[in-house]
Amino acid sequence: MGRILLIDDDSAFTNFLADYIAGNFPLLRVEICNNPMTALHAIKAGSYDLMLIDLEMPAMDGLKLLKFAVSVGMDKNRIVILSGRDADFLHKICPMGTCLAVLNKFEARQKSVLDMVFNSLNRKAGAS
Repeated sequence: MGRILLIDDDSAFTNFLADYIAGNFPLLRVEICNNPMTALHAIKAGSYDLMLIDLEMPAMDGLKLLKFAVSVGMDKNRIVILSGRDADFLHKICPMGTCLAVLNKFEARQKSVLDMVFNSLNRKAGAS
């Protein structure tokens, strides 16, 4: 099983995305944290193949979670930052190399990038 940690304060979005992943990528298991402070414990305790982190959340933003995850051993190339902001803004605050990708979570073209990531992870989970 490929393990994904999804961190976003929007429970409707996290439930939608988790259902989408379960329905289309059966070898992936999604764990949801709707509270960024709770996510700190999950990041520290877990070993994840991928993290999806919302950029803007109350109490702690996604960039702080990204830095924390990398500081405890998560490969930055296994972290995707999601936001409702446009791509130009996202690339200014997360230049190339900061993480695997920065994506607008509501833009249809960006969904295809996520699908590629999920498909790759699903294939790897099947090979192990």
